[in-house]
Amino acid sequence: MAHHLHTEIEIDAAPTRVWGILTDLAGYPDWNPFIVSSTGTVAAGERLINRVEPPGGKALTFKPTVTEVDEGRVFEWLGRLGLPGLFDGRHRFELVPRGDGTRLVQTESFTGLLVPFLRTSLNTKTLAGFRSMNAALKARAEAVTPEGAG
Repeated sequence: MAHHLHTEIEIDAAPTRVWGILTDLAGYPDWNPFIVSSTGTVAAGERLINRVEPPGGKALTFKPTVTEVDEGRVFEWLGRLGLPGLFDGRHRFELVPRGDGTRLVQTESFTGLLVPFLRTSLNTKTLAGFRSMNAALKARAEAVTPEGAG
């Protein structure tokens, strides 16, 4: 029982700028319409506390474990609903340099017994959340900022 979501967006900003926004968890409430809050440390093995609000869906707070951090390139975590194997999600952000810009690839692989029952919601509400987050990250990264500001 597996399901995979995949989104991409081109951002007219350097990967270092996009990375800085993506890994500034404290800043999420200021711009992120999907993951409306996140606390913790962006380092492998650390636990985060994330609150997601999918468009048209129920808000959910979960505590994933960071599984991979490759500075400026990859940020990944594994979240679980209840026991392992019930409903697990491996969420991954990849930053791919593209000329002067960045391609953001946001994916999640879901596994577990509940996946077939949640597939419709994943394909609509969760996917819409990914897309809204991508667009908001693009807007924030491309915004003109005063000299020296992130």
